[in-house]
Amino acid sequence: MELLKNNFLLLGRIITILPLMLVVTLIMGKRSIAELPVFDFLVIVILGAVVGADIADPKIKHIHTAVAIVLIGAFHVIVSKLKVRYKKFGHVITFEPTIVIQNGKFIVKNLSKIRYAIDNVLQMLREKDVFDVNDVEIGIVEPNGNISVLKKPNRTEVTIGDLNLKKSAPSLSYPVIIEGVVYKDIVLKLGLTEEWLNNQLINMGIKSPEEVFFASVNTNNELHVSLKSFMENEDHTLPIYH
Repeated sequence: MELLKNNFLLLGRIITILPLMLVVTLIMGKRSIAELPVFDFLVIVILGAVVGADIADPKIKHIHTAVAIVLIGAFHVIVSKLKVRYKKFGHVITFEPTIVIQNGKFIVKNLSKIRYAIDNVLQMLREKDVFDVNDVEIGIVEPNGNISVLKKPNRTEVTIGDLNLKKSAPSLSYPVIIEGVVYKDIVLKLGLTEEWLNNQLINMGIKSPEEVFFASVNTNNELHVSLKSFMENEDHTLPIYH
């Protein structure tokens, strides 16, 4: 009998809490759903913890949970308005956009600052239909963790029926050096040799693969290199704010 009572209590809490959560989420706005900056993420986590505790523990008074949800939603709305009104406050409670690629080269210092592995960035580029980092003029990691890409002018898609011009084949590159380590198997599968790779590096004034942060070879056997030292001594990137 006690078990049946608890089950009905649990069902009642779920039925009443879900509409309240829906209303509060709609009031908080689309931004909390479409993207998750750090503050919005924390709000979602707290709401989940409050609702989870209420459903899992019948001893918690249901009215307290309802009040907590309303207060958290109201707090989120207030903070969001303050972020819009006071830009400096918004900068304090969220991440800033970070330039990680400039003119086709990785900015190692900025990647380290936001603790992004090169594999993460390459995956995000592929999701943007970019398969060669050399095609990128500017790559920016946004506060929500996604990447925005501005392609180089000669890599931008032509529109209006391509103006009756024949488009060149898309560029596809393969990583051959990552953080100083040469991927010999990929070099061989591309029909190249490690000697060819070393000669290409020497022609670029690079003494050793250990100086290379990332290097790739495209389908035309063109080598593209980002050095570990790129922009470490002098930073020419302009800051980007919301």
